Amino acid sequence: MSAVRKSVMSALSTIVLAGGLAVGTAGTASAAACPSTASPKIDGAIASWSLSCSGGSVRVSGWLEDTRMDGKCALVRIVGGNGEYHTKQACGSGVREQFDFTFAGTNEAQVRLAIA
Repeated sequence: MSAVRKSVMSALSTIVLAGGLAVGTAGTASAAACPSTASPKIDGAIASWSLSCSGGSVRVSGWLEDTRMDGKCALVRIVGGNGEYHTKQACGSGVREQFDFTFAGTNEAQVRLAIA
């Protein structure tokens, strides 16, 4: 395989991974620093969250909702800039769950909405 082709394949792999691969259906990913907000919607799930920073930590708070009767759950996966992660699920059409997580030692987080 040529060096150019390897580079293209590597770049495509990175784009696919950054685009929101998750268990189940791929979702929307948002990597952000404070302050920021997002309100993603995918087939089967909707969410809204905000990031705020204070005293060397980032707080990610919001909600997610399962919007389909398909036996799957809406899932938010949050990875702090310090490598720590948390997840929250909402299962059952119309079920909405709140979440509020704080990550010490960072001012950024990657938040992903998916179906699992």
